[in-house]
Amino acid sequence: MGRPARDRVPAVTQTGEDRIAAAFALRSGQAALMPYVMGGFPDMATSRAIGEAYAANGADLVELGVPYSDPLADGPVIHAAGSAALRAGATLDGVLEVGAALAQRVAVVLMCYVNVVLARGPEPFAAALRDAGVSGLIVPDLPLQESDEIRAACDAAGVALVALVSPTTPDDRLAAIVASARGFVYVVSVVGTTGERPALADHVGGLLARVRREATVPVALGFGISSPEQAAEAAAAGADGVIVASRLIRAAGESDDPAAATGALVAGLAAGLIR
Repeated sequence: MGRPARDRVPAVTQTGEDRIAAAFALRSGQAALMPYVMGGFPDMATSRAIGEAYAANGADLVELGVPYSDPLADGPVIHAAGSAALRAGATLDGVLEVGAALAQRVAVVLMCYVNVVLARGPEPFAAALRDAGVSGLIVPDLPLQESDEIRAACDAAGVALVALVSPTTPDDRLAAIVASARGFVYVVSVVGTTGERPALADHVGGLLARVRREATVPVALGFGISSPEQAAEAAAAGADGVIVASRLIRAAGESDDPAAATGALVAGLAAGLIR
């Protein structure tokens, strides 16, 4: 049997951390699947349709990107999609409307850069996420030592501020980062930007083991995963969740029917995670 589509997340009276925990727990021994959609790409309505196709084809959570002019963690595919979304008039408020629609079906985790948060202010920003039903927030350029204000605002709003670690994170810093994690720990599989890669790095299993020794929340692996086989390999290496981005964004840009094309890819990824 395939993984069933997600129809609705738990009641909105729960915190974002509760909804994320429920999404990871739902699969009972299988890794959760978290595909990425760029808000506003190729346009706002289609990005919503893509996210809905993810939910209908086995996604447990959706990572929703906010387009930004200087996305330092993003490779060329996602960077180009964000630039196209900005040219088409995408705004934070528009992306949050997409998030609110998707949150009726699946846990949504917003990904944006720190200047987007600071431009509105940590407390108003976190409140806007809460009001949209967004469960979590990923800020890849937010250093641990500068995160207290934004984490406090997210905590007050019931939004999980996700922590990130990479292969070069030393043990003492990794322990401090993981101790601050809400929702899940995002493990970056490689040094560099997002993008498709032919194989998972050899160090992934050891990196996941390092994080799992410290973590009290689920551990999700991202950057470079693009096929069902790689998703299954990530899960077998110890990932509680698998994040896929560039492969899906490339398909959305190449297809005349982005929602159908990306939905089919998500279905394949979900099938690859069945044990």
